[in-house]
Amino acid sequence: MDGRSLSEVWTNVLGTQPDPPRWLVLTAAVVALVAVVPHPLWRISRNVVTIAHEGGHAAAAVLSGRRLTGIRLHSDTSGVTVSRGKPYGPGMVATGAAGYITPSLLGLLGAVLLTAGHITALLWLAVVGLAALLVMIRNVYGVASVLVTGGLVFVVSWFGTPTAQAGFAYAFTWFLLVGGARPVVELQRLRRRGQAPQSDADQLARLTGLHPLLWVALFAFVALTCLLLGARWLLG
Repeated sequence: MDGRSLSEVWTNVLGTQPDPPRWLVLTAAVVALVAVVPHPLWRISRNVVTIAHEGGHAAAAVLSGRRLTGIRLHSDTSGVTVSRGKPYGPGMVATGAAGYITPSLLGLLGAVLLTAGHITALLWLAVVGLAALLVMIRNVYGVASVLVTGGLVFVVSWFGTPTAQAGFAYAFTWFLLVGGARPVVELQRLRRRGQAPQSDADQLARLTGLHPLLWVALFAFVALTCLLLGARWLLG
């Protein structure tokens, strides 16, 4: 990492990159679908969605004035974010609601950046976000998950060719958009079977008095809206 390399990277982060060919954008979308749709691959790739999910809880907790104490990520792709503060009120509601919508919102943000040509900036924002999240992880599996994800993004952003960076950035964005929707479907399936009494939707229902299905519907609306808008921008 010499001074010239750092200067070049910084210039790329602040600048824009040319739009990739359409075949690359479509290939990235197919790669994302392959990572999300087949269950065996989803069991692995879902860890990335969990990182975004718990990161959303953590960010909402901090922004709402709560004290974030730690995040744990588990090998079954579940996670938990612990914060201190009032066990009720707007801050607690915002913290609880942020998890399921964050992956989709991050995917939409990625689509905005890519549409504007900020491919390198997207990759480095991901590295910075994962590094900030890492300091709050409180278990070994969680640390390993964030390190592997962040390390992969860093390697591509530092050593990858412009084509490799564009392909990875588009695939990552497609993955967040598509992968952000599947957990909402899984959530309602588990709730219908009575297997998720402590889900985010049920906790929010107890906090607000609104039926848990309304919260699931909100999660689904955000995920679908982000997917449709993001797809339109990426393909446009």
